[in-house]
Amino acid sequence: MAESTKGIPSIEKTAFCCPHCGAYTTQNWSSLYSKSYKEDRRTPIIPNVSQKEEWEKDPQLEVEVKKMLVEWAEKMCVGKPFPDTQSESEYLRCHIQNINISECYNCKEITVWVHDQIVYPNTKIEILPNQDLPPHIVKLFEEAREIVGSSPKGAAALLRLSIQYLCKELGESGKDINRDIASLVTKGLNPLVQKALDVVRVIGNEAVHPGEINLDDNREMALQLFNVINLIADQMITHPKQVEAMYSQLPESKLEGIEQRDKKSIETSEKT
Repeated sequence: MAESTKGIPSIEKTAFCCPHCGAYTTQNWSSLYSKSYKEDRRTPIIPNVSQKEEWEKDPQLEVEVKKMLVEWAEKMCVGKPFPDTQSESEYLRCHIQNINISECYNCKEITVWVHDQIVYPNTKIEILPNQDLPPHIVKLFEEAREIVGSSPKGAAALLRLSIQYLCKELGESGKDINRDIASLVTKGLNPLVQKALDVVRVIGNEAVHPGEINLDDNREMALQLFNVINLIADQMITHPKQVEAMYSQLPESKLEGIEQRDKKSIETSEKT
């Protein structure tokens, strides 16, 4: 697994980077059960701060009961899911399918999953855009990071559009990704990137047009597209930029010597 995707949360992993604290650590999985509300109160109880204060000041409440109610109210007021260790198991009604929770070993916070997607907390994946990408492509990249959890198909569409724009930034037409990538390979792009794009069906016989929703796209497909964009940017923008920066640091005398060497090499080549 690529280092950049190792810590990304997944329903198939028992360790990943916690969406709450960011630590790469063990995640303990649990399934959920429902419990019906009683007839005397058929809707959820959501205490507010004033209710908590009333319980704190109530002289008629037993100490242990008061402590339990206040602690519960404090957790409820924060608005985050948490395990109820006082739950009465005999009231459990049924096992809820397709919804699970993972609890971080480090911070003990809970992440809620519906099917294979995180619905709480709302978080971006940890794949950052290459810092040398143009701003308008970074904007699309960041938008895809925000929605990949809830809409991997939408994220993949944004990322395919980003690849189209990136090709145009690199001097290609921006109209045919297949031809654009082939042209970039002649200019130094690693041919393996072509294979990576074929894997995610950006080019080839099963190409999906940039910006289109593909019903076959899933989270893993979108994650690969994030990596492909950064690979292209690394090879075609960042690496040349780094080489030029190092070259510009050479002393003037060295630069003149290199220029003379290259001039002689061209003259010799023309004579032959």
